[in-house]
Amino acid sequence: MGDTAESPIAFVGVGSNVEPERNIVAALERLRDKTHVTGSSTFYRTEPIGRPDQPWFINGVWRIDTTLSPTQIRGELLRPIEEALGRRRCDDKLAPRTIDLDLLLYDDLVIDGLPHADLARPFACVPVRELLDDARDIEPGWRARMQALLPPKREESKPGEPLYAFTSQLRQMLTS
Repeated sequence: MGDTAESPIAFVGVGSNVEPERNIVAALERLRDKTHVTGSSTFYRTEPIGRPDQPWFINGVWRIDTTLSPTQIRGELLRPIEEALGRRRCDDKLAPRTIDLDLLLYDDLVIDGLPHADLARPFACVPVRELLDDARDIEPGWRARMQALLPPKREESKPGEPLYAFTSQLRQMLTS
């Protein structure tokens, strides 16, 4: 799996519209304590879907290299971070959230819930494509199989306003 001899590669979608800068930084700190975060996409300010009266989101994607299974990533890694940062899941799927962490892609695995349905949306697909395009450590054939799981590339699909300073801050955290 992954880049052949190494751990599987997973992409985690990140979003917040409740104190997003603080909660996204806190989520990255917690994630780094538990697994190897090897990349951060550009992060974007995005309009809330279905609820224009809510605060806007900040969304992006992190790449992790891990030996955990998809079920373990969701249950033992992502959900505990969400809970620690005050995320309470409810019936309202459009409710504001302190942090939302979703497993978007795990190698080229196609199983229930993978690839994640959010990959149809630019705020998830564009960042994953960016990380895959920049990943020189992934064997080209493997990278192509993962890219084939993404929706077709469309020039008109923009995820939102790029947040370059915030993205730089997150990427700096990965090198410190």
